[in-house]
Amino acid sequence: MKRITWNSPVVLTFALVSGIVLILGMITGSSFTSRYFMIYFTSWNDPLFYLRLFTHVLGHASLEHYANNMMIFLLVGPLLEEKYGSKRLIEIIALVSVITGLIHILLSPNTGLLGASGVDFAFILLASVTGSRSGNEIPLTLLIVAIIYLSQQIYAGVTASDNISQLTHIIGGAIGAVYGMSVKPSRR
Repeated sequence: MKRITWNSPVVLTFALVSGIVLILGMITGSSFTSRYFMIYFTSWNDPLFYLRLFTHVLGHASLEHYANNMMIFLLVGPLLEEKYGSKRLIEIIALVSVITGLIHILLSPNTGLLGASGVDFAFILLASVTGSRSGNEIPLTLLIVAIIYLSQQIYAGVTASDNISQLTHIIGGAIGAVYGMSVKPSRR
């Protein structure tokens, strides 16, 4: 008889916590999410500002937003966690969260940002780098994915008037690619 395993602790815990945050946000009319899981500038003296730099990637505006982010996260994340290890995956998530959060508040201090799409795009480009066998080569898959992805994000950033932060996607993707090119995979 086959058993169900908690095969990817970081990815599964992230998805579970994000789901709980979404439910609590729905119950509170999004006030819980806005207070603890959305980055926006308040004050450098506000301790919650620093918390939100890390937690905004766990917040989602709707079930659709959550589902779209978690599909990519749960598809690509376990492969990366197996290849790079849990500790490194936490590093990537934290790095993307803080960098995208800081850039967002510097460029758009009066708007909020939440969601895991920056992490998703970091994972996508990190996965495309993962096929490299040595530090001296650049996988063609990385170049193709980067060109398609960057073109689409730039086009959407110029033509779309939605609430999606294409800049966050681009920054997340860049972090994933750079991280993948500079860090060797390791087992958990």
